[in-house]
Amino acid sequence: MSRTPSPKPAAASPAPSPPTSNSPGTASHVFVIVMENHGFATAIAQPYTARLAAQYAVATNYHAVAHPSLPNYLALTSGSTWGITDNGYHRLPPGGLGDQLSQAGVSWRAYMEGMGSDCLASDSSYAVKHNPFAYYGGRCPPNVVPLTALQRDLAPGTPRFVWITPDMCHDGHDCSAATADDFLSSLVPKILATPAWQHGGLLLLTWDEDDGSTSNRVLTLAVSPHVAAHESAQVYDHYSLLATVEDSLGVSRLGKAAQATPLTDLTG
Repeated sequence: MSRTPSPKPAAASPAPSPPTSNSPGTASHVFVIVMENHGFATAIAQPYTARLAAQYAVATNYHAVAHPSLPNYLALTSGSTWGITDNGYHRLPPGGLGDQLSQAGVSWRAYMEGMGSDCLASDSSYAVKHNPFAYYGGRCPPNVVPLTALQRDLAPGTPRFVWITPDMCHDGHDCSAATADDFLSSLVPKILATPAWQHGGLLLLTWDEDDGSTSNRVLTLAVSPHVAAHESAQVYDHYSLLATVEDSLGVSRLGKAAQATPLTDLTG
């Protein structure tokens, strides 16, 4: 399958605020899965996702921060949209969550379904705009790998932070919500079967944005072995999720995550 080069990098601003310190980490491992382009009602109506929602914690008033996709992915990994309002390739300064974790000595990997040897090259299956780690410093970090590596990494030695981006069909972008739900029904049980999740781990499942509405309300689930099923009507957004990841791993908060309300009533 041929790959098309990404658009020419462009400058982006503003930069996130400097990191602020916070409490020690509270989770042994954190898993994040980002799905695509379905609002709260559509996502939670899917059979497997509905089962997860009935068993774990649901944020009922969680909102994405922008349209289209890219600024949401950047918000989730740096605490800023960088003023970006499109899905083009923008070379950002080095930084973001990946660099932050590396500097803190926290192991991490981002798994991209359909990605080939060049993380900056999109095709019909893999989209750079759904791989935020490729924007910071305009490079492909060695921690960003194809999703095919995940099964091996779920054995002992799982990175403390795991990010998963499904391909353009399995995330619900190009295919139906039902297809995306089927993908989750295959992937999530593999995570929940691991010691990394069962012994103090946390899985956060969210959608990058809804189908284009102004409210941009999306489903977010906190799946933890230590939290009973419940719902929260607290207002949250993608900065809240980033704050939760950083608090859980014991690193400082980036950008707008510093002022965000973490998902503590979902995660315990």
